Amino acid sequence: MTDRVFNVLFLCTGNSARSILAESALNELGARRFRAYSAGSFPKGAVNPDAIALLERIEYPTAGLRSKSWDEFAGPDAPVMDFVFTVCDDAAGEICPIWPGHPMTAHWGIEDPSLVQGTSVERETAFVTALRYLENRIKLFVALPFDRLDAMALRARVREIGHGEGASRRRGDAA
Repeated sequence: MTDRVFNVLFLCTGNSARSILAESALNELGARRFRAYSAGSFPKGAVNPDAIALLERIEYPTAGLRSKSWDEFAGPDAPVMDFVFTVCDDAAGEICPIWPGHPMTAHWGIEDPSLVQGTSVERETAFVTALRYLENRIKLFVALPFDRLDAMALRARVREIGHGEGASRRRGDAA
């Protein structure tokens, strides 16, 4: 097992819900072997209050969570990412910046819980479901034997993780 800490960036267009949930979940579940960040191509400027409420309720880290542009992670002073995961289909279809260090990328898309309209219980259910899908992917990811996989095998595994339960379909994907 390697002692290295891996930097992981979760991307979503608005950086207000899914990528925020993923950032917090990996920082909680990553056993200090990972440092998670999140950003968006067109950040909304505020974190969805339902996302924060859920994270606080389950006692996941919320300090420092904010909606921010992916430009913060493309510059020379940014932390070098080892992995970049898109968690929404729109971000996966956008032309991303050239990331310093050329990180491994994969699409882990899930439906946007912030689009659910309805009662507070219906909205909470959507956020709980989204977090469960993200946690499932993150648990598989952190369990990977990083020190025993070559780059090609690791790339295949992280991409395969994105096809798990709850995976959204990108526009143009076969039905």
